[in-house]
Amino acid sequence: MDPQYSAQDIVRCDLCETPVPPMCCDICHINLCIACVGVHLSDDSRDHKVVPFHKRGSTINYPKCQKHPPKTCEVHCKYCNIPICASCFSSGDHDQHKKIDILEILTKKKELIEKDLQELKKLIRPKFQQAASEIPAQKAGVKQHSLKLTAALNKQGEALHKEINSLIQKKQSEIEAMDEQHLAAITTQEDVINKALHEIKQVILDLQNLLDSDDVCLVSEYTSRNEEFRSLPAQFQVTLPTFRPQEINSDQLYQQLGSLSQLLITYPLIDEPTRTTEEHGGQKKTPAAVSSPPARPLSDKPLSDSPRILNDIQTEFGGYGNGLYNVSCLSDEEIWTSGNNKIMKLYNLKGELLKSVQTKSGNKPQDIAVTRSGGLVYTDYHDRSINLVSGTQIQTLITLKGWRPLRLCSTASGDLLVIMESDDVKQTKVVRYSGSTEKQCIQWDDQGNPLYSSYNIKYLSENRNLDICVADNRAGAVVVVSAAGKLRFRYTGPPSTPRESFYPVSITTDSQANILTSDCYNNRIHIIDQDGHFLRFIHNCGLQRPFGLCVDSKDNLFVAERDTGKVKKIMYYK
Repeated sequence: MDPQYSAQDIVRCDLCETPVPPMCCDICHINLCIACVGVHLSDDSRDHKVVPFHKRGSTINYPKCQKHPPKTCEVHCKYCNIPICASCFSSGDHDQHKKIDILEILTKKKELIEKDLQELKKLIRPKFQQAASEIPAQKAGVKQHSLKLTAALNKQGEALHKEINSLIQKKQSEIEAMDEQHLAAITTQEDVINKALHEIKQVILDLQNLLDSDDVCLVSEYTSRNEEFRSLPAQFQVTLPTFRPQEINSDQLYQQLGSLSQLLITYPLIDEPTRTTEEHGGQKKTPAAVSSPPARPLSDKPLSDSPRILNDIQTEFGGYGNGLYNVSCLSDEEIWTSGNNKIMKLYNLKGELLKSVQTKSGNKPQDIAVTRSGGLVYTDYHDRSINLVSGTQIQTLITLKGWRPLRLCSTASGDLLVIMESDDVKQTKVVRYSGSTEKQCIQWDDQGNPLYSSYNIKYLSENRNLDICVADNRAGAVVVVSAAGKLRFRYTGPPSTPRESFYPVSITTDSQANILTSDCYNNRIHIIDQDGHFLRFIHNCGLQRPFGLCVDSKDNLFVAERDTGKVKKIMYYK
């Protein structure tokens, strides 16, 4: 219960609980009856000042000097921002410093406290109480709206069932019509055969009579009709109808059921523009994906016109057959690297090798990523596994069947996103894992077309708005989908240079939700915003075959150069 609205108990002596004590110790802050005053003052381990109860709080409790105990401090040195006693004052250490009476500070602080207290009571708490009182109605509204959606969904489901039943009945009618046509043909055939049988029967009677007759004229007039009856009437050929059921496409059927717009939650911390789905030649507006509120609002950090290299780290990778491919930040001072061999290596910014880890299988790691807890995960393409390095131990988290893992990243929620290709390298998909449990699969767009090309290099990263960004090298595009897996846009290069080749390799995102992708063969980095608009290149830093990318907590970019084996730390914000 809120103390402001609860009944208050009578004041009592803190030692014996006698009601309405007339005295109090203004230093120890305890209430005392007359009988307990002497008992309290007998404790000489600390100072006391007993005053009438109505004068409580009138004694200033000056702070003790840290340098000259047990002297008290009555002055505050503004330059040093510490309380000082008379000995500190006379020592000359603070002669040139501005000094303030502690009582003045106390008065100003109490004025501030009183102001804050009144604001909390009169403005802030009522506002939060009002907001809290509206929550039950909001929760009830969610349920009511959900019931409306469910009712609409069930109505559409009934309409689909009715339509399907109607189509089935139509097909059944077609079957019955073909049955009637077939039976009519058989009946016609039956009539012809029965007519021939009747004639044959009559001929047999006539021939029997001729055999019994002695009439020479009658017998001599006989003409054989056997040739006429030796062949059956012409038989019709029948090709019976068959039913070939169409394979049911659950994705198309799902689309036929209807579309459900995404929940759009707008947080006041971000002034977020309308999102667009953009491809050269047109724009298509789409609702934003549902996302958790960001750790901090986007700030207007200007990009630098002249990015500069802060560190140039030479690794043991590089050279023919030993290219450096991947880099991932363990911290602002340490980076994991991997390349075209089985060893993953941890370096500091001085280029000192801190740790080396060999893959469990002895195969080269396809990609590496650092988890939120600081563990190292890597994909092994050849044995289809995703593995976690913890200390000196390597644990296999996931082993795939029919698919091989390519690249991966760790998400803000602690999940893993893995892009993988089928064994026949004809299909590509992104799968979200929580631990070793598959939570989501992203492969097709709303029209049932593949989102990603087959084969070749693909890297991925999660943006701070929870979009999933894939650098699709073969498609020459950065493909961005929402957290729900809906296509938002494809970036295929800046509009100003539409004819230039663009083959993105690695990809990363920063705190401003900007997307950075390495254009290895053009020796530059593209920076685009969260809606796919080109911002600028990083290309004047002497980059040579930039491949793997990552950013640290301060938005410094780390670029792994494939051929030189160098990792360059670049500051690209002002």
